[in-house]
Amino acid sequence: MSELERHGSSRVNGVNGASRVNGHNGITAGDIPGLAKVVAVSSFRIGAWAATSWVNAGRRTIDVALHPEHAGDLAEDLRSAASSITRALVGEQMEDRVRHAAAANPVVRVVAEAVDTVAPHPHVVEPAPPVNPLHEAGRELLRKSRDVWSDDRSHPAYARIIEELAPDEARILLLLLRRGPQASVDVRTGGVIGTVSSSLVQANLNMIGPLAGCRYVDRVPSYLHNLERLGLVWFSSETLRDPQEYQVLEAQPDVLAAMESVRRAKVVRRSIHLTPFGEDFCRDGLGLHLSMDELTDVPRHRNPADD
Repeated sequence: MSELERHGSSRVNGVNGASRVNGHNGITAGDIPGLAKVVAVSSFRIGAWAATSWVNAGRRTIDVALHPEHAGDLAEDLRSAASSITRALVGEQMEDRVRHAAAANPVVRVVAEAVDTVAPHPHVVEPAPPVNPLHEAGRELLRKSRDVWSDDRSHPAYARIIEELAPDEARILLLLLRRGPQASVDVRTGGVIGTVSSSLVQANLNMIGPLAGCRYVDRVPSYLHNLERLGLVWFSSETLRDPQEYQVLEAQPDVLAAMESVRRAKVVRRSIHLTPFGEDFCRDGLGLHLSMDELTDVPRHRNPADD
């Protein structure tokens, strides 16, 4: 049994009705010499503990400086360490008596509450509200719209369009750019009945596949629909100025086969054009530019708004 425990036990068990400090149940006046002796004996122990804990305290202090949210952990460690030292030096019974006497003192209680109030608490990072990527993209677009010094002419859709084009479709765009609008015909039922009610036999027959050098000519109808979907070409009901192009087209085997499939047939002449967006895409997206002679000789494409 330690000196303090023997001393405290004799005071508690041997003296009945001794005066109490501040009139509260806790540490008696006779306990003070024993406490002084404990303090003297434990000075060496406290110094040793301080020496061994200096490195760890320095590391924790640096950690708190770098990460303020860890300050609460440091304060809790200090409280736990102080409590452990007190129990090791004076025993758990005396520690409880000291705490009881301190809690009964209004001054000590106010100071303790103040310390708890200013003690650092763990920094809780509140999660940021969810960000709508569409709104972020919209704000970035509006920011670029206010940049009057930007000289970027390329459309942001060009990169996506290039990824959705087949090589044969690029050949078709090159043909339309360098040779202008192309002729196409629809084969319908004709004759006397056809003047009142005509049904479509085959639509949009043309010579674009062979003229463009497409590798898969049978896929030309699908190519043209994809180009129309991307807004690069459009189908006009207007005819071209040169009728000779229709004469050559109407002599092609697929057109003749469609005409011979019905008793009476008629041919409706149409044309295929680049849209204004398609012309810009060929120039800025594919890097295709016409010379001055080509610009003079190539027929101009019609605008869908003029059809």
